[in-house]
Amino acid sequence: MPDDPDASPSAIGDLDAAALGARLRHLRAAAGLSLSALARALDISPSAVSQIERGVRRPSVSRLIAIVQVLGVPLADVFDDRAEPATRRTAPSDRGDAATGGYVLARGGAAQPVVLRGGVVFRRLSPAHLSGVDFFESTYPPGALATEVAALVTHEGYEVGTVTSGELTIDFPDETVTMRAGDSITFPCDLPHRLSNVGGVDAVATWLIVH
Repeated sequence: MPDDPDASPSAIGDLDAAALGARLRHLRAAAGLSLSALARALDISPSAVSQIERGVRRPSVSRLIAIVQVLGVPLADVFDDRAEPATRRTAPSDRGDAATGGYVLARGGAAQPVVLRGGVVFRRLSPAHLSGVDFFESTYPPGALATEVAALVTHEGYEVGTVTSGELTIDFPDETVTMRAGDSITFPCDLPHRLSNVGGVDAVATWLIVH
């Protein structure tokens, strides 16, 4: 089985990569999956999964989404709340997610960004976990791709996005769309697609994925 084509080496000792890998390892263990079982489900080698979990490699956007889909957890679970400053909560629910009959307040900078392959950065925008919803910001530096050049990807849910700065390119099977600041788009996630930044400045967008 080939090594993961969606991951690139990160510097040994990179705390961001190590923290992301540790979080993914924790989520895999909580889901009751062995490293080999996850590798089979992703159709990559156990060595590639191990390198991601040890922080030696970073997953791409598409690989990260595939991992959480196999584990049956929302993308928001990748953001480790234990590393974040405390949020103010009123009447929290028993599940520890959004408040019931109250509110959840997260101060600016509370959510720790996740850095992926190619320098793509995901930052959670929701102040707490919301059932069935992922709300986050993505930053694609110039030249960054969500996956390898030849592949379009699919996943679960329905996607809504707005570009706030720069230009973001989305390839669909029969069309390529360029989004600029202020442009919005929505599409079912089972429509094959690929995100990239072919411009010269960072492309920043906010995303809502409804499962």
